[in-house]
Amino acid sequence: MQLKAVFLAAAFTGIALAASNANNSFTVVDEIVAKVNGDIITKTELEKSLHDAAETLQHQGYKGEQLEKAYQAGQKDLLRNQIDQLLLVQRAKDMDIKVDPEVSKYMADLQRQEKVADPDKFHEMVRQQSGMSYEDFMQEVKKNMMTRAVIGQEVARNINIPQKDIEAYYNAHKSEYVRDEKVYLREIMVSTDGKDAAGIKAAERKANDLYQRASKGERFADLAKDNSDAATSAQGGDLGGYKKGELASAFQEVWAMKPGEVAKPIRIEHGFEILKVEEHTTAGQASLADVQDEVREKLYEPKIQPKIREYLTSLRKSAFLEIKPGYKDSGAAPGMNTAWKDPAQLKPETVTKAEVLEKKRHKRLFWLIPIPGTQETVTGKSSSR
Repeated sequence: MQLKAVFLAAAFTGIALAASNANNSFTVVDEIVAKVNGDIITKTELEKSLHDAAETLQHQGYKGEQLEKAYQAGQKDLLRNQIDQLLLVQRAKDMDIKVDPEVSKYMADLQRQEKVADPDKFHEMVRQQSGMSYEDFMQEVKKNMMTRAVIGQEVARNINIPQKDIEAYYNAHKSEYVRDEKVYLREIMVSTDGKDAAGIKAAERKANDLYQRASKGERFADLAKDNSDAATSAQGGDLGGYKKGELASAFQEVWAMKPGEVAKPIRIEHGFEILKVEEHTTAGQASLADVQDEVREKLYEPKIQPKIREYLTSLRKSAFLEIKPGYKDSGAAPGMNTAWKDPAQLKPETVTKAEVLEKKRHKRLFWLIPIPGTQETVTGKSSSR
């Protein structure tokens, strides 16, 4: 059986179905597996998270045995992750953290990046790609922003990397900071694919107009997000760095340009390419001043992860938390009693057939809001390589 089929089957394992001959509908008795203060976690939510985790791993490029191992490794933390998010969202509410303006900006940026001007069409695109209604997707974005805000205020800002530690690491790892000469670029590409002679002329006029606007100081990243036809538009046209010999011959002029300069539109096979030089590094040993932010990040990452876990453990200690037998919180606070005390008083949660089918379609294909303490990198292909 294919792994995907196993994942899909797992989403419904253990759910009792009662069919109705009259209207072809049914109810689902969902099992509550944990109570976290005033909220609950259900078995269906855990199984749905398992399915989502498989799709996320596939999106990140995991395949075959590598995919299966990563999937199995993640299973043990499913309940922990659900409890973590509930505790962080609850804490954000206690702290009166407001993220509505940021959510609105995020959704507007997403709509702009996807180049879908019509609101109804954008809402439908979100529904199809995420498996959620537009409103539910916004709630997921909001919850993720709330959790990040709590981590930032309660954990991250308390972590200090002393300058002496940065200097010591740099001096001990100087060989890691020997640089090749590199030029770091952003692009705007105006496509001519499928256009006749008049369309190509219009594309050239558009490219020249964008070049003039960028040269006069408009934010190149914003122009790329709004106008570029390249895959890098969502990242503001960011192409990363290139060594000598890695750029196509048509783009060699960028090596003589200074950071901040914009090249005139260059005719390429599929359109017109506008390049901006973000940075131009020289070959040789990079100075501490040039790389100290990079060193700080390297020292910061191993410190933030255990601090986040310590913080989540402290939230557990002050929470009302009960977990049903047979389920385990891999992030449990040592010595804390989370035994299930009143199962007889619990009433099963019921949902409609339509809601269950909607959960099956829950795809989460945007992957734009990182989980606290993690980083995700999105890359795109460009004609410049």
